[in-house]
Amino acid sequence: MRAYLETLKTEIAQLKEILPSGLRLSRLHWGGGTPTLLSAEMITDLAGTVLEVIPMAEGGEFSVEIDPNEIDEGRIKALADAGMNRASIGVQDFDPEIQKVIGRIQSYELTRDAAEMIRSHGITSLNADILYGLPHQTVERIAQSVQKLLTLKPSRVALYGYAHVPWMAKRQQLIPTDALPAPEERLELYEVARKLFQADGYDEIGIDHFALPDDGLAVAKRQGKLRRNFQGYTDDTSKVLIGLGASSISKFPQGFAQHASGTSQYTAAVRANQFATVRDHKFTADDHLRARMIEMIMCEFRIDTAEILRDFDISRADLEAMYKKASDAFEGLPKITADGFTLPKAAYPLTRMIARSFDAYDLSKAGHSSAV
Repeated sequence: MRAYLETLKTEIAQLKEILPSGLRLSRLHWGGGTPTLLSAEMITDLAGTVLEVIPMAEGGEFSVEIDPNEIDEGRIKALADAGMNRASIGVQDFDPEIQKVIGRIQSYELTRDAAEMIRSHGITSLNADILYGLPHQTVERIAQSVQKLLTLKPSRVALYGYAHVPWMAKRQQLIPTDALPAPEERLELYEVARKLFQADGYDEIGIDHFALPDDGLAVAKRQGKLRRNFQGYTDDTSKVLIGLGASSISKFPQGFAQHASGTSQYTAAVRANQFATVRDHKFTADDHLRARMIEMIMCEFRIDTAEILRDFDISRADLEAMYKKASDAFEGLPKITADGFTLPKAAYPLTRMIARSFDAYDLSKAGHSSAV
C-alpha cells in the first residue's frame, strides 16, 4: 500500500509540471476501490499532496468512497481534517443470504455505525447505493433493505441494476443463473424501491438516482443544470476531469484517456517519468453532438431541438431523421414534436436503451449486462 501511495504521489508531481497555475478543484473524488484501506497518516499525506498542487475552489466538494468494513475514528478524522465533505457508502443489499451469495458481508448495524461515525465528524452529505436484480432477491427482500437504508437518511441514493458479467468478474461464475431475477422481475424490484424512495420524500433524478430536495443533484435538476458523465449523474459542470492512479479515466474537451489497469504496468510507466495512458479517444464533432443528445435523454427524458440546432452544426432535417430512426426502433414509443424528441413515462424503463440508439459506436461486442 505504501509503495502504491508513493507512486501516486510521483504521478501527482509529474502532473504539477504540466498544469497551468491558478487552477482550483470543483470536485475531488477518491474511489475506484477502497480508499479507506489507507491508514490515517497515508490519508493525510495523500490529501496534502493533491491539494498542494490544486487547491479546492470555494464551495468545492471532496467526496470519498468508504467501506464500513475498513473504517475507524482515526481514518474518518483524517478525512474530515483533509476537507472531505461528502462520503459515499456502498450497500448493495442488507439481506444476509444475498450478501453471502455475492461475497459482500456488511450488516445493517455495521453500516449504521459507519454513517453515525461520519456524521459525528461534521460530514452531513452522505451518498449510498443499493442494487436491484441481485441473486435470490425478491420484492419483500428489496423492500426490507430499502427501508433499512432509509433509516440512515442518505442525502442521495443510487439504485443500480446488478450487472451479472461472469466473463469479467470471476467470482460471479459461482452464482447460478437460475438465482437471478428475470427481466420482468428486475423491473418490479426497481419499481418497489423507487416508490419507497419517493414516498420518503426523495426526488427522482434521471433513471437511477434519488436525492433529498436540498441535495445538489435535486437542485441541479430543478434548475435544468443536471449533467451525466461516465461516472453517473452530477451537478458539476467542469469540462475537465483528471484521473490519477491505475485504470483511471480522464476526460478533456478533446477526448478521453485511460491509464493502464494493471498496477505493475501503471507503476512502471510512472517510475519511467511517463504518464500511464494506454488508451485514448479523440472526440469528433459527431461525438459531441451525440453525447449531448444522449445526456439530455438520460437527464431530462427529452432532446431540445432548439438547443441542438443552436450549439451544433446539424440541419433540422438531419436531426429529425435521427429522431425518426430512434422512434421507429421502439415502435413509436418516443414522441417527436415540434420542440424535440420526448420520452413519455411509459418509456422511462427503456431510457438507457433509447439513449444508446443515438450512439454511433457498436456496443454489441462490449459484453454489457442487462440494460433494464
